[in-house]
Amino acid sequence: MLNSVPSSSLHSSIGGLFLFLSGGNGGQNGGGAAVAVAVTAVAGLAVFAAIAYTRSGQLKSPWSRKRRKHPLTPQQWINSFTPDGKLQDGGIQLLKKVRSGGIDPSIRAEVWPFLLGVYDLNSSKEERDLVRNTNRKEYEKLRRQSRRLLKQTDENLLNSNGSCLSSNSEPSSPASEDVVSARESLSSEKGSSDLEFSENHSSSVLDRTSSSQRVTSSSPSVICSDSSDVESSVDEQFDEVSSPFDQENDADAVSKGDLSPSKTDPQSNVCRTEDFASWQRIIRLDAVRANAEWKDYSPSQAAVSEDRARRSAEAVGLKDYDHLESCRIYHAARLVAILEAYAIYDSDIGYCQGMSDLLSPIISVIEEDHMAFWCFVGFMKKARHNFRLDEVGIRRQLNIVAKIIKHKDSHLYKHLVKLQAEDCFFVYRMVVVLFRRELNFEQTLCLWEVMWADQAALRAGVGKSAWSRIRQRAPPTEDLLLYAIAASVLQRRKQIVEKYSSMDEILRECNNMAGHLDIWKLLDGAHDLVMTLHDKIGSTF
Repeated sequence: MLNSVPSSSLHSSIGGLFLFLSGGNGGQNGGGAAVAVAVTAVAGLAVFAAIAYTRSGQLKSPWSRKRRKHPLTPQQWINSFTPDGKLQDGGIQLLKKVRSGGIDPSIRAEVWPFLLGVYDLNSSKEERDLVRNTNRKEYEKLRRQSRRLLKQTDENLLNSNGSCLSSNSEPSSPASEDVVSARESLSSEKGSSDLEFSENHSSSVLDRTSSSQRVTSSSPSVICSDSSDVESSVDEQFDEVSSPFDQENDADAVSKGDLSPSKTDPQSNVCRTEDFASWQRIIRLDAVRANAEWKDYSPSQAAVSEDRARRSAEAVGLKDYDHLESCRIYHAARLVAILEAYAIYDSDIGYCQGMSDLLSPIISVIEEDHMAFWCFVGFMKKARHNFRLDEVGIRRQLNIVAKIIKHKDSHLYKHLVKLQAEDCFFVYRMVVVLFRRELNFEQTLCLWEVMWADQAALRAGVGKSAWSRIRQRAPPTEDLLLYAIAASVLQRRKQIVEKYSSMDEILRECNNMAGHLDIWKLLDGAHDLVMTLHDKIGSTF
């Protein structure tokens, strides 16, 4: 290859070519033409040599499309373990391999639990077996709670006898109209009709009420006038499984004013059943609308029998699915089961529209519900900030994207300021559902697992020095997604600066990225930004 040829040999070759074409001594016949050809050839070789040198000596990141390495293979995965079932070198080489090329689809279900923190990178097989059994029991306990709550909600509706009344939520405050508008854009899908949301559902499900309750305006909510023994028993059921987020976020919650009703006002517990009933309705609506893009990546689930699919749907109380094929009924039932369990597990967040987009790829790869649930929990440790009612997490991330663009391209940033778009609200959807709507299924999995590898490296304490020792110059970051989002905007800076004169036009451009992104080029740009700006930007959380 040219980039391995010494510069002296290259110069000799160019000189020899020049003499050959000129006839050795300049030539008497057609000498001028030969010289012209030689000059052209020399120029071409010089350019090629410069490109080769740039690729070998000045490569900005390990993500150049032509240098992308092969994904982690099944044999490499097997060879990563020691005889006692531990990952060699604490999994560092594994993470490096995933960052460089992703994971072979056949082993994703085995690798993802390590990337998402379900299993510790230093764990032995016996330790993982213990974690697996414990996690299965915890998930089954959450599912029992979900079934009891569903039954209790139905009984309350049937036996209210006037003690409860139907009420619609108040419209959102003017201050939240921009947030609602952006969240509604999540439902403006141009793809499968099954992802289309009606105006009533999209506005009501994602709306915020003046009382900060998660209820829908299209569906009545049950507000009980007083507590009952039944409600107290339901509250006790919530306490059977405590979420690690409760302990993890208590200090931050108090300092930031993010106080959940369960922690501050005992009387508000009477609404918890109501909240769960609202989440259940929304989850079911979203589950039956999930598209079937995953089918080609999960043949066993795509081939599920109609009998099994309908039994799964009945087990979670799913309705209005007769128009779906068997595999989609089964997929929807799994979404319902796991999302309801998560709503109980992390009741401060519960369920918001968009979370089903994040879970759908996970259950397509991981066939066991309990394992898919805990992988989703690991995913949501960071992504849950996207669904906070106060929007603080989203706004922090949009601010990071704006900082990246400002530091990298001041001219583009000034244009955004001129258009009053410097808050980068036009990438809201990309942040909320982590590029799920802009990338196809396989691209989404590639981006996410590379992102998870970064986060796993940070959990393992791999800093800059350790990363440089394994010859990957871009250090791991919690915010790879945000750098990728900024890269996608910067790649379109010419159109934005020269053609667009409003934020709406930029928003349309971002929404039109769907199906037109090269994932590895995107990651190349993201890692380039990480290397040059990471120390200046900081992190979101």
